[in-house]
Amino acid sequence: MAEAYLPFGSHNVLAVILGGGRGTRLFPLTKDRAKPAVPLGGKYRLVDIPISNCINSGLLRIYLLTQFNSASLHRHISQSYKFDHFSGGFVEILAAEQTLTDTSWYEGTADAVRKNFLHFQSTPFDYMLILSGDQLYRMDYRSLLGQHIATKADITVSTLPVPRKDVPGFGVMRVDAELRITDFVEKPKDPVVQDAFKLAGEWQAKLGLGAGDERFLASMGIYVFNRKALLELLNEANPDFGKDVIPRALNSRRVCAYIFQGAWEDIGTIRAFFDCNLDLTAAMPRFDLFDMTAPVYTRPRFLPSSKINGAKIEQSLISDGCILNDATIRESILGLRSIVGRGSQLTRTIMMGSDYYETEQSVAQRAQSAEPRIGVGEKTRIENAVIDKNARVGDHCVISPKGKPKDADHPLYYIRDGIVIIPKNGMVPHETVI
Repeated sequence: MAEAYLPFGSHNVLAVILGGGRGTRLFPLTKDRAKPAVPLGGKYRLVDIPISNCINSGLLRIYLLTQFNSASLHRHISQSYKFDHFSGGFVEILAAEQTLTDTSWYEGTADAVRKNFLHFQSTPFDYMLILSGDQLYRMDYRSLLGQHIATKADITVSTLPVPRKDVPGFGVMRVDAELRITDFVEKPKDPVVQDAFKLAGEWQAKLGLGAGDERFLASMGIYVFNRKALLELLNEANPDFGKDVIPRALNSRRVCAYIFQGAWEDIGTIRAFFDCNLDLTAAMPRFDLFDMTAPVYTRPRFLPSSKINGAKIEQSLISDGCILNDATIRESILGLRSIVGRGSQLTRTIMMGSDYYETEQSVAQRAQSAEPRIGVGEKTRIENAVIDKNARVGDHCVISPKGKPKDADHPLYYIRDGIVIIPKNGMVPHETVI
């Protein structure tokens, strides 16, 4: 459909992925890594989602803005995305930097783009596509760009119809018959204010929603800007797109909404991260990793096939290079190089695996000091937990959030949103009960 709206293409669209936030709501997964570098689905990273959407949409000029704990993210990008010399494509990281004229860090999404505009100007573009680095969805951006051009918009905001219970977490808007945004409010909690933004009946019918399906148009944090409009709005020193730029632009610019009705999740909390990952193991997941019409790309690895030594596995994802020894795995995800010992049981568990295989010498040395090897030992039971990368969980352990507070910190583990998290490089000694 988008081809009818030319001219646009990879030669005049620049994609910018925002990945500079602290990710405090995803702590401790973001203790040692940037939010976009958090593992997903056993073998991917969160940042692979927007980059893959760009590649599948024919957009190969991509900048990624980072600020906190960006070392592993830099490594992942440099090892994953390499385009040939003739496509003109790139995925380039722009880290926050202090200069002689500005010593501050990013103060918001718009401020991050403003501080890097000098770099963007070296790459010709007519449209800038601004994306988030922590969302799970599949979108052909050509449709979004096509509508942006067809409606002669200065700015297009990608939106999602959401129920009332989700409204306090989003910026919501009203649109006219031509999809122009007439009003915008950020995260309204007052029901009276919410009522004013309820999707009109004619739009309910156009979107195939029933009369009783109360919906509100929520911003997805995905924007298209014309170059001139973007530059002028950034010069007004607004720090954030959602809170400042979009609301202030309504009276002076043509701002339109693009309505997206596919599966979409904001992976901003531990609970959202946990639920989105486990949904990938369902028979009919909301986000289908097996849809090869728009594959998810990541770093190519040269790992052996997983070795299953008599394990019982139900509704789970097993990544490359795993070794399972007569274990029971239910509704779980095992990341790259995961090792699970004999007789262990993992239920609703996300095991992120390991960055390397431990040598026999290292395992023997650990055994002499009664320390477990990387992975999960023998006859250990784990449920409703996240085992981060390179973690060591010993034999005869029990890890479960039952009977514990919803949130807690402990030298060996954290609990967030009722989920136990063993941190990256953490160790749970033999016979520990959590």
